[in-house]
Amino acid sequence: MKIAIVGPAFPYKGGGAHHTTELAHRLAAAGHDVTLESWKAQYPSFLYPGEQTIATPEGEPYPGTRHTLAWYRPDGWLRIGRRLRSQDLVILVVLSPVQVPAYLGMLVGLGAREEASGPRVIALCHNVLPHERKPYDVPLMRRLLKRVDGALVHSAQQAQLARDLAPGTPVRTAVLPAHLPTPPHGTPVFTGAPEGPWQRLLFFGMVRPYKGLDVLLRALARMDDVALTVAGEFWGGAEEVRGLISSLGLEDRVELRPGYVPAAEVPELFARADALVLPYRTATASQNVFMAYEHGIPVIATRAGTLADHVREGVDGVLCEADDVDSLADALRRFYAPGEPARLRAGVRPVDSEPHWASYLEQLLTAGPLVGSGAGGEERSA
Repeated sequence: MKIAIVGPAFPYKGGGAHHTTELAHRLAAAGHDVTLESWKAQYPSFLYPGEQTIATPEGEPYPGTRHTLAWYRPDGWLRIGRRLRSQDLVILVVLSPVQVPAYLGMLVGLGAREEASGPRVIALCHNVLPHERKPYDVPLMRRLLKRVDGALVHSAQQAQLARDLAPGTPVRTAVLPAHLPTPPHGTPVFTGAPEGPWQRLLFFGMVRPYKGLDVLLRALARMDDVALTVAGEFWGGAEEVRGLISSLGLEDRVELRPGYVPAAEVPELFARADALVLPYRTATASQNVFMAYEHGIPVIATRAGTLADHVREGVDGVLCEADDVDSLADALRRFYAPGEPARLRAGVRPVDSEPHWASYLEQLLTAGPLVGSGAGGEERSA
């Protein structure tokens, strides 16, 4: 099958780029003829604080990736769409509704739906709608979902959301498989620190309001002698976080490491923590659970989204309620009960991603009508 994936890849960073690249590699390994159309400019800078790209690839870039798509070039959207008319399947990787205008332009370039020779078009939605929404998010995503042949999402809740936006669109659900960042080739291997407990927890990844760092800080203030490292880019609000740390008297116990953490620095960061904490208010799917287990440490997480599906309470982690300081504080106390950090660490096992990937590819390749009729029209026969 001739497949085109449209989504972020190196030099873009983060989970979306890792997933898109891994998906291209796996589809090619399965015998498909895969092209990867990536971005030259994915977002306006005012919509994405911080650096969008990195200088050194993490993992193996997909050969022949094209970087021609730009948010500010509508003519390029149409041109890429026309170029992809010969494909059997086009996968649009949706990380944000900000990408949707470009994808709608590509659908116009792909041609009218009644052209039977056109490719089947699937929207691969990491989030159907953002955790923190703007007024334009719903109309943009509704428009896109109505114009594709099918959608793939990562949780039952996201599937229902997609069906509510576009009732006629076939929607498939698959667990988001592990696609972890790997250090550049030649990076010295971190041999690990002596086993703790370190009396230190880790909050890892981009800091945004829905991830509940403020809830974690308030819960941490109820603990004695437990420290926290916060490592990741701040999506605004850094001064508010510093102010909260000061007001809670946590200056000596909270280390802020703002900025993107390169893959080469991740192993040591995890090795010096007793557990990764995911205090999310809302969630769809998170690679951070898999990342913690890959590095051998337990997880303390809320029951938001699918997080609880991957954490075995009392075996390799502790669960609590979302957006609840009391519940999270109780989870921290349970985790630090005598002997518990070491016992839970002993229960951690790396996740076998192969069955997840096999199921994921099957769901993706069969999403939508069995025989695609192209994209570009509003009518469908689902």
